[in-house]
Amino acid sequence: MSTLSRSETTVYKQQFEHIMATASALPRPTRASLLKAAFAVNTTLILTFVYLLATEATVGAPRYALYGVLWVAVGLWVLFDIDVAPASTATKRKAAAIAIGYFVLLAVAGGLVTGPVPGGSNGVRVSFLPPGWGPALIYGGDLFNLILMPARVVGYAALAFLVYDTVVEAAGAAVSGIVGLFSCVSCSWPLLASLVTSVFGSGTAIAATVTTLSYDLSTLVFLVTVVLLRWRPGFGR
Repeated sequence: MSTLSRSETTVYKQQFEHIMATASALPRPTRASLLKAAFAVNTTLILTFVYLLATEATVGAPRYALYGVLWVAVGLWVLFDIDVAPASTATKRKAAAIAIGYFVLLAVAGGLVTGPVPGGSNGVRVSFLPPGWGPALIYGGDLFNLILMPARVVGYAALAFLVYDTVVEAAGAAVSGIVGLFSCVSCSWPLLASLVTSVFGSGTAIAATVTTLSYDLSTLVFLVTVVLLRWRPGFGR
């Protein structure tokens, strides 16, 4: 049985110390934040059970239902938990304009707003999709269609609010470059994930795979984006 040399031991020790230092630098949730997270989860679960009992909706594939509930719970936690830093009226207006523009981009890229469907039915209806994705308010019109699924609406609103908070903090911290939407790399991930199938086109094996895994991909990107925008490494936290 071989033993480690002194140099190898030193390397492993340095790597371990680096990992521990990185872990200790990560933000630790406060008691208040944990309570708000618990409240968001409880609220989502209660709404889910009420929705299933009061409608004809079914869980369907558990994986997709779990994703929908996860989107809503995390989105509500973000909206409940963020305390925006004080800022001037001009800064808040600029941040609000960027956040609204970001939400609109997400809504279009994520399919909340689409063009008219030839031969589609016009008017307003409610679709009882699996929890999180339903109840979906659907509007069909001659100019555009709306597919308002709770998971997407709440999730995209949470991301937009995080962008708003990021812009306000960036102005207060004099961080350059963050105001530009696409200079914030993590901000553009949900947009890229939503548009990835159009890059390859339909009918290809890659497009089929991306479509099959679109809920997995979008959920992963959503969670990673929330973590990065909530933690915001580089802001001196």
